[in-house]
Amino acid sequence: MLRAGRRTGPPYPGRVTPRPGRAHGRPVGTITRGTTNPNRLRRVDRWMAWALRDVLRAPSEPPVVVDLGYGASPVTVLELAGRLRAVRPDVRLVGVEIDPERVARGRAVADPPRVDFVLGGFEVPVPPGAGAAPHVVRAFNVLRQYAEEEVTGAWAQVVDRLVPGGVLVEGTCDEVGRLAAWVDVRRDAAGRPEPRTLTLAWRLAGLERPSVVAERLPKALIHRNVPGEGVHALLAELDSAWARHAPLAGYGARQRLVACAEDLRARGWPVHHGPGRWRLGELTVGWAAVAPR
Repeated sequence: MLRAGRRTGPPYPGRVTPRPGRAHGRPVGTITRGTTNPNRLRRVDRWMAWALRDVLRAPSEPPVVVDLGYGASPVTVLELAGRLRAVRPDVRLVGVEIDPERVARGRAVADPPRVDFVLGGFEVPVPPGAGAAPHVVRAFNVLRQYAEEEVTGAWAQVVDRLVPGGVLVEGTCDEVGRLAAWVDVRRDAAGRPEPRTLTLAWRLAGLERPSVVAERLPKALIHRNVPGEGVHALLAELDSAWARHAPLAGYGARQRLVACAEDLRARGWPVHHGPGRWRLGELTVGWAAVAPR
């Protein structure tokens, strides 16, 4: 996603202006490589359809979901639309990109108001008639190229655009979607970004050790995988539990991950959900346990 060329203004993309709808406003951010593949984001799509179902079902009007920085192909926007319609049939998907050529590719397959594409960045514009603001924004593989200190500003810019109770899902995955990690970010009572959880996701078949997901941690955490940090301790505990439960490998990797999750919970980690999610190759923990120190 996000505007090519020299960045103007302060050295972070979390600026509250320009606001959407201003004629002189320019997209906020820096362009990304745009790499994408079909089904690359299937793990986070699946999680959103389950974990955010109450957010999507709550509004009486069709909820608006934004895929921010979808890349060179609009395929992830179309896939997300299809998966979320199982939860909310009238959901409206908006693909937002800073590159006009990518927006043009999206508009070639648009189906407004069900699926639309607009030019923009962290200011998160939505098309006229789609509502004043989005209910959910997904930003995947967008912040990897930014500096760690820029993350909070980017989060702030996006959550400022959400409806009350809206959600930002920000994270990273590998090129084919076998490894992924993301943060659920809300807006607190003071209007600041409030990360709630970190979710790690793996393709369990052939998984050698859970800590391989470290290379796909969100930007807020990827440089924190060092001794003394919560996320480093989490990954070390996961690897230890994976090794302890190696005898379960004969029953399948799903049973082995379930045992690891139960092990971590027994050791005091704030592990969310239950076996139904763990068997899918997902593990969600409370943000406070992994927040940068």
